[in-house]
Amino acid sequence: MSYVKPAELVTRMIDAGEYKIKLSTRDTLIRAYMGAALLTLAAGFAVTVSVQTGEPLLGALLFPVGFVLLYLLGYDLLTGVFTLGPLAVLDRRPGIRVRGMLRNWGLVFLGNFLGAFTVAVLMAIYFTYGFSAEPSAVGQAIGEIGHGRTVGYAEHGAAGMVTLIVRGILCNWMVSTGVVASMMSDNLLGKLVAMWLPIMLFFYMGFEHSIVNMFLFPSGLLLGADFTLLDYLLWNEIPTIVGNLIGGLAFVGIPLYLTYRARSKDAALGGSTSRAVRTRRPAAAPAPAPAVASVAAEA
Repeated sequence: MSYVKPAELVTRMIDAGEYKIKLSTRDTLIRAYMGAALLTLAAGFAVTVSVQTGEPLLGALLFPVGFVLLYLLGYDLLTGVFTLGPLAVLDRRPGIRVRGMLRNWGLVFLGNFLGAFTVAVLMAIYFTYGFSAEPSAVGQAIGEIGHGRTVGYAEHGAAGMVTLIVRGILCNWMVSTGVVASMMSDNLLGKLVAMWLPIMLFFYMGFEHSIVNMFLFPSGLLLGADFTLLDYLLWNEIPTIVGNLIGGLAFVGIPLYLTYRARSKDAALGGSTSRAVRTRRPAAAPAPAPAVASVAAEA
């Protein structure tokens, strides 16, 4: 499958982070909007399959189709730029600054939210015949998800908040692993396999993905679920974003950078130093003065 070694993978990750940070505002917003729209459509599909078949594993098995499509089309998610952008800053790429990275994060967040919210509205209309009927079984299930993963956490207080953040960490650990693993292959089949498995894992385990939640919870609110906008923001979206940032950066991006990129730089520096030492020759001794030479000859 044309395997790419980890050292080259890290270079590709840094290149991708640099490219995304330098992308124009228009292109960043468009790609973020479409990325979230595709992902959340797939989330709606997966929930539908799970409810109608009674098999959550089947829904998880099919959910990665949205992730694969958005990746192959070059669209962006906040979870991905959390992992890739900081590497370009750490590598001190020309023209890359923390301010540019934060700008990219903000634009991707905005585009993702707009895309996910668009799908939330469309799906709410779909589940209720244009808000003229009670939500379908799938719509009711989405509302229950929203209640359980906001009020459900709040009922446990600080322990619930810790659990929520941990689920966000675990989620983007898997999602970002899928993103970077897909860069380890240069053919379509290799990319599909590398992406599919980690994404299926996170969805089945019920980890918290900030972009998927931008669809599930607004959709639940539109369908009359028993939680509030403040519940959603304080007891899901904001902590999930924090967890996603930690998971992608601390468990995927930084470890790969430190063990492959920083190590290769140190090796290159050490190699050039040792070569310089090996090529340095001691200076030749100066020729003796004539008087000294004659004395030495007589001796």
